[in-house]
Amino acid sequence: MVHVYPKTLDTKILNEIYINKNSVDAQVEKILNQFPVSNPINKDWLYRVISMIDLTTLGGDDTRSNVVRLCNKAANPLGVYQNNVKVRTAAVCVYPNRIKDAYETISRLNLKKDIQIASVATGFPSGQYPLSTRLQEIKFALDNGATEIDVVIDRSLVLMGEWETLYDELLQMRRVCGRAHLKVILGVGELGSYENVYNASMVSMMAGADFIKTSTGKEAVNATLPVGLVMCRAIRNYYLMTGTKVGLKPAGGIKTSKDAVNWLTLVYNELGQEWLSPKLFRIGASSLLDVIIRDIQKVQ
Repeated sequence: MVHVYPKTLDTKILNEIYINKNSVDAQVEKILNQFPVSNPINKDWLYRVISMIDLTTLGGDDTRSNVVRLCNKAANPLGVYQNNVKVRTAAVCVYPNRIKDAYETISRLNLKKDIQIASVATGFPSGQYPLSTRLQEIKFALDNGATEIDVVIDRSLVLMGEWETLYDELLQMRRVCGRAHLKVILGVGELGSYENVYNASMVSMMAGADFIKTSTGKEAVNATLPVGLVMCRAIRNYYLMTGTKVGLKPAGGIKTSKDAVNWLTLVYNELGQEWLSPKLFRIGASSLLDVIIRDIQKVQ
């Protein structure tokens, strides 16, 4: 299906948005109290979390060998503890310069249909680069085998209320991505308010985002459940407006199995069972997978 996005942004839906922080916090607390995470956590939930992870390495010292190990781990995360459980991560996520390494490794494993190859792009993590070079980054990553692009917005456009400019930039990114999945990183810890998080979410979806993503993982504040609630409400409202389902990807700060399952609980309550799938929910993580594997081993 070919989607046609309006050339100009209808800003009416961005006006008069007010979000009460105390109310958001109270709603999250109510959900977590209503559906507490058991101890130990059911293995089936942990397997499900693994299947939704974008296994990530974004270090300045990343090398080909790092990326090969990452891909092998994504393909067989449980190793000797597999016990006939077939589970893989949803994707691997690396810098554009390492996409070729990821593509070659995933191809060698014959898993191109099973594990997506994601690249951060567009001046990650700040977004403070000329649009022309940010678009070139997307094309470079795609040419080297990326199937998903995690773009980062220029947060200054949100803080200055330049919604039309943000929309136009994202439209151009959408066009360059073509059939590849477009994940839009909001950098929520630098947006200043829940209203800005909601509006940035809406603008991203109107410009064609397949996923909206909380953070780069490099901000002081990354993925929090209250911000997740605001983004879920935006996703739900956009779906009611358009009939289009957009995914959610929290990233940064999800350190324990309980953290991850709490996110599944939130998404289930706000968006429903259909969103508990790698097609509509991902977790960006690097160390989380090791924690989950240790927790699975404890309940073998």
